[in-house]
This record gives sequence, C-alpha cells and structure tokens, in this order.
Amino acid sequence: MLATRLCTMRKLPSVLARKLTSGTSGSPVLPDMSEGHLPIHVNNVRSRLRDIVGASTNWRDHVQAMQERKALHTLLAKRQEDLPPRRMKDSYLEVILPLGSQPEIREKYLNVHNSVRFGRILEDLDSLGVLICYTHTKQETQPRSPLSIVTALVDKINLCKKIIYPDCDIKFTGNVSWVGRTSMEVKMHMLQLHGGDYSPVLDATFVMVARDPENKRPAFVNPLIPESPEEEEIFKQGELNKLKRIDFSTASLLKMAPTAEERNIVHDIFLNTLDTRTVSFRSRKLPPNSVWMEDAKLKGLQICHPQERNIFNRIFGGFLMRKAFELGWATACSYGSSRPFIVSVDDIMFQRPVEVGSLLLLSAQVCYTEKNYIQVRVHSEVYDADTREHHTTNIFHFTFISENEVPRVIPKTYGESMLYLDGKRHFAAIMKDI
Repeated sequence: MLATRLCTMRKLPSVLARKLTSGTSGSPVLPDMSEGHLPIHVNNVRSRLRDIVGASTNWRDHVQAMQERKALHTLLAKRQEDLPPRRMKDSYLEVILPLGSQPEIREKYLNVHNSVRFGRILEDLDSLGVLICYTHTKQETQPRSPLSIVTALVDKINLCKKIIYPDCDIKFTGNVSWVGRTSMEVKMHMLQLHGGDYSPVLDATFVMVARDPENKRPAFVNPLIPESPEEEEIFKQGELNKLKRIDFSTASLLKMAPTAEERNIVHDIFLNTLDTRTVSFRSRKLPPNSVWMEDAKLKGLQICHPQERNIFNRIFGGFLMRKAFELGWATACSYGSSRPFIVSVDDIMFQRPVEVGSLLLLSAQVCYTEKNYIQVRVHSEVYDADTREHHTTNIFHFTFISENEVPRVIPKTYGESMLYLDGKRHFAAIMKDI
C-alpha cells in the first residue's frame, strides 16, 4: 500500500510537488526549535485555551465567565515597552494528530474519498495559531491571560501534497514570526509520517490580534527579538507581508478602477460574447466550452449553535473556514465534474465576529478558471432576523486543481467582470508564490 501511495505522489502535478518553504516564496527556512519541546495532543489544544482565559465548558455559564474576565483589565500593559521581549523559540509548539497510532479519532477527519478532510485541518490550524500567540504573551505571574487573542487574517496556506492520508500520524509545528504593537504573525507547518519520517504537507501564515478581556479594544503584546540572521530575515519577511497586504487592499477593485490591461481583458470578453447576428449590446452568446458566471455558484445556510463557539463565546473561526471550504469544494466539484484538490487558501479576512444563534449565509462563486485550475470566492454574511439586515463577516479565496481541464467561466455583467478580475489577481499571486 505504501509503495502505491508513493507512486501516486510522484505523479502529482508539479505545482503540488514543489518544495515546502517557510511563508512566501524565497523566504528563509526557520531554524529547528523542536529540542526540549514535548508535543501536545490535538484534543488538548482547545482545553488549554479554555484554561488560559478561564472559559467555561458549559454554555449556561458563559455569561458569568465573561463577567469574571472584566476584572482582568488591570493586568493589561499600558505600553508595549512594559512587556518583556520574547524569542521565536519561546512560542514554538508541536501538536500531534495521531490518525495512525489512534484509529479511534480517525472518523472525525475522514472524507468519502478515504483521505483527510481539509476543513478539519483548517480548524486545527486556527486553534493552534491562537495557542501559539498565548504562549508568546504568557506571563508566569498571571494564572489567566487578560488578552483576547483572535484570528484577524489567514494570509496564506499553500499545500505541497495532493492527498492527506487518514491512517498516518500528522504533526503541526509553529511559532510567532513577526510582531507589531497589537498583532502577531504566526507561521505553521503540517507534516505527515511516511516510512518513519515526517514529510511536509503544507505551510500556513496567520495574523492574530490581541484585544482587551472584553474583546472590545486593542491590547499590547510582547515584542519579538530575532536571535540570528535567519530569524532577522523571517522577521523582515513578516514586515514585508504586512506591506503587501496594505498594497493589495489599496488596489482593491472595490476602491480603484481596473488597470488598462484589465480593462482590455474585460472588453475582449464582451466582444467575444456578442451575438454577431444582431446589432445589440444586450444580445450575448456563450462561447464553446464556457459557462456563464451566474451559473457557477452554490449557496448554503448554517444555524450557529453553541456547540461551535470559541473560548470567547462567539462562533469559532475554524468552523467558519471549514464550512466555507466545504461549500467552495462542492462548487468546484460541480463546476469541473470531477474531484477537485485544494492548492491554496489566501486572504481570508475576518471582518466581524459571528454571534451564537446567528443565521450564517454562505455564497460560493467560481470567479476565474485557467486550464485545470478553479478559483472560488466564498462570501459569508450574517442575517439579523429582527432588523432584517445582512452584514458581511468573511471573504474566502480558494484555489483548486481539477483532474481534467475545466470550462472557462465567463462574466456577463460589470460586477461579474470585477469578480473575474479579482479572482485572476488572486490566482496570479498564488502562481507567483508556488
């Protein structure tokens, strides 16, 4: 069986068999920090988080638990300079997901294709990222942390394996790689055990923010001190990542007009879809092997139950990512008429929290295609039944690769053309990195 699997891995497309790097392309590899660190079982990550903030395991006690956290305001630092600096290895953690050695936990992670559900991996990465940040900001004299640390952004998750096997142990590692005044960048890696050795599966970059005990205002976090030239480069890369995010946001098509090249692309699509039998701007004709964008979408609804809450009694960000990914995967599967494989996740911005009891509306749209690749954008919003208002909570971007070449998605309206160009931008950024 192992030989068959290795053979399958050798046949992967080159994009999925690339060498795993730390963060974006060209960034330095983090020094080994594993010495002296005992791995944590994946089931203990969230229980550790509850202990750190004093969260209750019972939903009926959540109001009292949050009231008790208000008293922790006095423990917050008035200035970042008042906090002791930390090293990268101070926040280093290893987490084991023993799918091979403990088969009883396997079913939760198993999908119908007998591989690991990537949505579950997103949940584990989100929890680990938060725990790493609490490890960075830990004060030995404080039994409970006054900080509320939440995920602000999933900057990037790049995969180098097509399939994650359900009967081999998985190891997650990670540490804080860059720190601002109230925010922290976390780099995490996932490896899977094959033939006695752990081989890389993915690397991820998350951005976390620290807030006060009531999760209302920003709070200062410990500064980070690089200890070697390699760590200096990693820290500088974190600063560059921040600047890139600012530039990408500034150039957003929701703020700025498309470039001249992009305008030509949109106009060429318009000309290629005109019905030559009529002299009308409204008469459009679908080219061969193409699909109108309006016909390449799926929608879903989730009722947000207490079971899916985080340690601050709002809906767990990993749950939102899992649900968005699963809808995005189903959309890519339906569009390509074959099983899609995730290549990359990028630019997931958590714009506002989702409260327990919310109606969560998800809308997945194929916004760009190229050869075997499918770029899917998932928009999530909450609906307030009392006010009948909709509020956007997240935008998710997923890049899939299909087993076969897929039809070209064609926008019809100007709004769809902007979605197309935005998807093209995200796809180009992913291809540049890998």
